[in-house]
Parts: sequence; structure tokens; C-alpha cells
Amino acid sequence: MKEKYYITTAIAYTSSKPHIGNTYEAILADSMARFKRAQGYDVFFQTGTDEHGQKIEEKASLAGKTPKEYVDDVAGQIKAIWDLVGVSYDKFIRTTDADHEKQVQKIFDKLYKQGDIYKGSYEGWYCTPCESFWTESQLVDGKCPDCGREVKKAKEEAYFFKMSKYADRLLKYYEEHPEFILPVSRKNEMINNFLKPGLQDLCVSRSSFKWGIPVDFDSKHVVYVWLDALTNYITGIGYDADGNSTEQFNKLWPADIHVIGKDIIRFHTIYWPIFLMALGLPLPKRVYGHGWLLQDGGKMSKSKGNVIYADDMAKFFGKDAVRYYCLTAMPQDNDGLISWESIIDIVNSDLANVLGNLVSRTIAMSNKYFNGIVENKNANEPIDEELKSVAIGAYKKVCEKMDDCKVSDAIEEIFTVFRRANKYIDETMPWALAKDESKSDRLATVLYNLTESIVIGLSLLIPFMPDTANKALAQFNLSPRSFEEVSKFGLIKQIKVSENPEMLFKRLDGKVVMEEINKMIESRKEPEKKEIKTHEAVKKEQIEFDEFSKVELRVAKVIACEKVEKSKKLLKLTVDLGDEQRTVVSGIANAYTPEELIGKKLTMVTNLKPVKLCGIESQGMIICAEDKDGKISYLSPEKDIEQGSMIF
Repeated sequence: MKEKYYITTAIAYTSSKPHIGNTYEAILADSMARFKRAQGYDVFFQTGTDEHGQKIEEKASLAGKTPKEYVDDVAGQIKAIWDLVGVSYDKFIRTTDADHEKQVQKIFDKLYKQGDIYKGSYEGWYCTPCESFWTESQLVDGKCPDCGREVKKAKEEAYFFKMSKYADRLLKYYEEHPEFILPVSRKNEMINNFLKPGLQDLCVSRSSFKWGIPVDFDSKHVVYVWLDALTNYITGIGYDADGNSTEQFNKLWPADIHVIGKDIIRFHTIYWPIFLMALGLPLPKRVYGHGWLLQDGGKMSKSKGNVIYADDMAKFFGKDAVRYYCLTAMPQDNDGLISWESIIDIVNSDLANVLGNLVSRTIAMSNKYFNGIVENKNANEPIDEELKSVAIGAYKKVCEKMDDCKVSDAIEEIFTVFRRANKYIDETMPWALAKDESKSDRLATVLYNLTESIVIGLSLLIPFMPDTANKALAQFNLSPRSFEEVSKFGLIKQIKVSENPEMLFKRLDGKVVMEEINKMIESRKEPEKKEIKTHEAVKKEQIEFDEFSKVELRVAKVIACEKVEKSKKLLKLTVDLGDEQRTVVSGIANAYTPEELIGKKLTMVTNLKPVKLCGIESQGMIICAEDKDGKISYLSPEKDIEQGSMIF
């Protein structure tokens, strides 16, 4: 009976189409799942989408859709991209799946009844993109410590989970299971930054929005995103909170590894283990927090049109080139960089030169000198031994790297075989051997050794570049070698290679490719929003008092101000309204410097729907006057009055 191996990715948030940094994780986990299958494990690989929360509710509203319509669309895009890059998942779970929602309600009820969840109220700073509450001391420069964005003051009734009840037990688990968190630096961060200072109780419900799983016994509340999202790892395989879990769950749990991004390591190594402890379930064996794939030369931005998507990469380079770049660009304990130029360089150097050219030359020489027949004539020389040693020693090295989640290093070991084979061609010079008929057996042996080495390397490469490796093996008219056989040299009896092999990767003209890419980028740039000139007095129709009374005017104090990089006219103001802080974008940069405005009290419309200007959400409007010459002046109270005061 095969040993089971349960692997998951973090479920992708359905706020928008995933860029290549999001897609990297799915490719990474897929390569690990494929490798384990090749080793003989009974693998179950789960991925999926996280579909609830305030951010989704707001985005759906802006798009003119219901939240379910919105997430259906984005989940479809995510699944399509995962399929495009060859993610071989066994289950794609969605947190809007009826069976998941039912179990989340049962889990919440179970934890409430056993006293781990209690009702209270929360007051703090809330980050909508991260869907996280923060205390004043946790903020970094007044902003969210996770994403660096603006936070809003919020207070609401909520249910809380007693995290501190399990903190000591979790710390002991860390000590007894040093392999639980990888890399080790992530574990130290969790201990020093969160566990040792003391865990605060965690907000696990929200009552200020509706798009979530309703709390079964309190319809005013929806289950907070992390209790909803994290439990997918057990609900997706048949967990039942009433004790009637499926055979599949009993077989697969605990998970062998959760593959996640470093930005959500805290949720997976503190909150999730504690939830499991409260449910009486074993903890996953390992949580691997990988780094980020960053845009080389700056952040990805839709307004700049420079966001890199996997489907665009596949269109220019092919899906296996996407997989290869992602898997090799990311070292285990650091972030990776990506740019269109670097992708072109890697395709030309590693894929076209090292791999493609090696396969092409070997097959071409077999056809030219022996009519495509490859067989061992046993005319070996000492120089052959190093090539054989590198080839048969590769599997053990690759396994060691994969066991430590060093996927980039594992692929490098495989390409060491290909590079050594290329060097072997230069050392043995088959073209020179072909000129001497007495060297015919030696020439045949050289080509045989090359073919054996390539077949071993390609068989190891399949989990990482499945289409390419299988295509190349087909040109040798061979099937992949099992992992039980990749450490053996000399298994080929006699084969006939393809007469007209297709190039695996062609060298790219970087200039030509970049011209096409730049055309695509230019076509996707968001047009700069034109600002409306108001210096000409325009009389408007009369309105009823009831209409005017809908406008909320308040006194706002400017506590921070800076120029907006993408515009000459816009300033980004952070204002204090007494009970909350907001960000406002105003077109007054020609009239005031940021320094002139800091500390000033202005008049502000506070109940306008938020809009995005140059990628920044503006949460109100500063009231200004403009004369016929275009001179602008903000309106402020005559006397000093407390910020937040209503204007009537």
C-alpha cells in the first residue's frame, strides 16, 4: 500500500486576476506533488479560492455585480491559469462551496459551545485589504504592519477566540517539532514577535458587512475570513465537526505540508495550529513559507501596465518556460526577482542553449552518423566515468534538496547533468571521431553515453517541466525512466531516435520580443484621469433642502500630506476626523505644498463614495474655492474648532 502525501497551497483570494507572483505558489506546490507521485507516494494535492470578506463585497459593488457573481468570475480566471501552467491538483476547493460553508458553521458552533469562542466588541485599526484588526502599538508609521496601507478606526460587536489559552501548548509543540516551520527564520519570527510577547484574543466574526458565512446561531455575524479560509484544509477532504468525518479525511490528515507565502505565515503557524488544537486534531507536519516573486525594478502596477501574468508569459515563451523561471528564480529563504528581460535571458541561456541544444545536437549526430540508431558498443574510456557519475548521482542530490523544499537547488542538480553532458561533447569531439572509421565504436559509445545521461536528466525533470521533458523523451522514442531506475546507467538496449526532431526551445531575439511585450504593456496602461477645471463659475439648478442635507460636511485636520507621484496636480492627504483617519486625494498641488497643509483644519465632504485616483482610494473631498484666475483656496473654520465637528 502506498504511503499517503497530502499537500496544499494557500487558497487564492478572489479579489482580482492572479499575477505571476500569486501563480508561483501553485507551480511550486505542483512540482512538489508531481515529484512525490514519481517517488511512489499516494499524493492528494488541494488548492482553491478564498471568496468571502469585506474587500470582495466592496469590489463586487464597484463592478456592479453580486458578490457571488464577482467571485465566480475571478475563481474561473484563477482555475484557468492554474490549468494553463499545468497545476495537477486533485481538488479545487472554493469557500463558497455548500459543504465547506456548512462545516465552517458547525466548527464555529463547536468552538463556541466548548468555551473557546466568546462574544465581545472590538475597537481598533482595521486594514480592509488584509482584513485584519490592529492595535495602535502594532501599526508601523500609522499603517498596516503587513501591507503598509492605510488603516481605518473601527468598532463593532464581534466574537473572539481565546488564543492565549493555547499559546504555551503551541510553543511546546514548536520545541518538540523543529521541522514544523520552514525556513527556520520564519519560526524564530513567530516566537519572538508573537508568542513570547503574548497572544491577543482573535476576532473571528464580523458584523459590519454581510458577504461571509453566517454564524448559525447569530445571524448578525459572519464568520471572519481566517477561521473560514484556514479550515478549507480539513473541510476539503471530508472533516465533519460532529464526528462523522470521511475515510478520506482519516487517511489524509494531518497534512504533510502547507505551501504558503511568507506574508501569511503567522496565520498558518499560530492561528491554524491553535484552531486544530481546540478541535482536538493533529497539526500539519510542516508549513513552508516561501518568499515573494518581486518585479525587478519596481512594484507591479496596473496603472503602469507592467503587471506580469502567467498567461502572457506562456504566450511569449510557453508554459514550461514559465514553470522553469518561477521555480528557479526563487531561493528558499529569500525573495526572487522577475522581469521580461530576465525571462528572455533565462530562456536563451538555460532552456535553448543548455537543454534544447544538447538534445538537438545529440539526436542530430545519431541520425548523421548511425542513421538514428543508438546502442552501446562498450568502447569506454576513463573520461566517460565523470559523466556517468554525475548522471547516476543526480537523483540522490535532487531528493535531498526536495526534502528540504529547496526546489530551485533541485532543478540546478538536474541541469548539472545537462551541463556536464554538453561539456562531454566538447571533450570527446564526436565530429572528429566520425572522420576516423576505426573510431566508429567509440563514437557510438559517446552518443550512447550522452543519450543515457540526457534520459536520466529528462526523467528527473518531468515534475518541473512535464511537457518539455516528455516531448524530448519522445524524440528519443523512450518513455520516462522511473525514479527507481534513474540511478542506473546503461539501461538502453537499442533505440532509433526521431528523424525530424522539433526544437525544444528556440533562441529569442530579445529586441524583437521586447518590442512586442512593450506594445502589450502600452495597450494596458490605464488612462490618466483628467481633472475637472472649476474656475469658471457655473450656475446649477436649485435643489431642495432635503437633497442638500444628504451632504455630510465636517472639519478635518491634516496630519500628513505628500505629492502623488503619477500626477502634477494631486496631493495625498491623511486627515483626522476625531473618531477616524482617512485618506483624501485632492487636486490642489498647484496651490499648496504638502508642508503648508500639515496641521491645517479644512472643510471636507465625508459621505462621498470612495473613488480611486492614480491608484489611491480617496475617501472624501476637500472643499475649495477657485476664482476666475484659477487661484485656489481651501475653506477652513474661522475659529479653532475640534476636528470632526459637523458643519451645518
